[in-house]
Amino acid sequence: MQSAVGHADQAKQAGLARRNFVMKCGGSTLAALPDSFFDDLVRLQSEGLQPVIVHGGGPAISDNLAKLGIETEFIHGLRKTTEPVLDVVEMVLAGSINKQIVRRIGMHGGRALGLSGSDGYLIEAKPVPNAAEIGWVGEVTSVQASIITGVLDMSYMPVIAPIGIDRSGQRYNINADTAAGAVASHLGVSRMIVVTDVPGILKKNGIEKKVLESITIQEIEDMISTGEIYGGMIPKVRAAIACIHGKVKEVVIVDGSEPQVLSRVLSGESIGTRIVRMQ
Repeated sequence: MQSAVGHADQAKQAGLARRNFVMKCGGSTLAALPDSFFDDLVRLQSEGLQPVIVHGGGPAISDNLAKLGIETEFIHGLRKTTEPVLDVVEMVLAGSINKQIVRRIGMHGGRALGLSGSDGYLIEAKPVPNAAEIGWVGEVTSVQASIITGVLDMSYMPVIAPIGIDRSGQRYNINADTAAGAVASHLGVSRMIVVTDVPGILKKNGIEKKVLESITIQEIEDMISTGEIYGGMIPKVRAAIACIHGKVKEVVIVDGSEPQVLSRVLSGESIGTRIVRMQ
C-alpha cells in the first residue's frame, strides 16, 4: 500500500510538471538573443511558470579550440571529443556560457542558478556506441530530477550545462538537444521548446522552402533519408523524437528572435514547427 508521503510526492511532481517547461537554447543562438527574449522569459517566471533551461555553446567552443590550436571535427553532426577537447567543452559550457545566461536573466529581473550536468551526478552518462570513432561523447543514462525540482522550489530557474558524468568520475560531452530531451522526460513535463536561429523545420515547396507547422516522427525519418533534414538539425529532431517517446507530448522548434516567442508558444499560437506524439 502506498504511503501518504508517496502520494504527496507524486502530487507535487504532477503539479510541478503542469507548470514546468524545458527550453533548450542553441549555441549559435545565444549571443544573438535580443533583450526582449529575456524580458519574456522573466515575465513567465514572475507569472508562476517554471522554465528549465538546457543550453549549448558550439560556436564559443569552436572559437576557444581555435585560439588554443586544438583540432576539432564533426561526425554525424556531433563533435569528436578528445580529452583536450573535453577540457575546453567543460570550460566553455559550465563556465562562460552558463554564467552569461544566468547574468542576462538576472539583469532582466529574473532568478536563475547555473548548474553543470556533472554537479551531484545531475546527468549520468555512458559512452555512445561509436565511442571509438567519436571519443568522449556520452548518452544519458539518468537525470537526478530531484536536484532540478529542489532549485525550482527555491524559486530559481535552473540553467544546465550539458556535461555528463559516470560513477567512475569520467566526464562526457553530451549533445545539448539530447540532454534537454532527457531532462524533459525525467521531469515529466508535457512540452519542450527548442530555441534556435531558424524558424522551424523547412520543407521544399517548388523552389521555395516553407516552415512546417507540424510534423510526425515518420515524416521526420523520411526527410532525413532524403537529405531534407541534415547536419546539426538531425540531433535536434532525434532528441525531439526521444522526448516524445517519453512523457513529453510535444516539442516545438522556434526562432528565438521572434517577439515574445515563448509566451506565444505557451499560449497555443501556431509558430515554428510542432512535433507531436501520434495518437
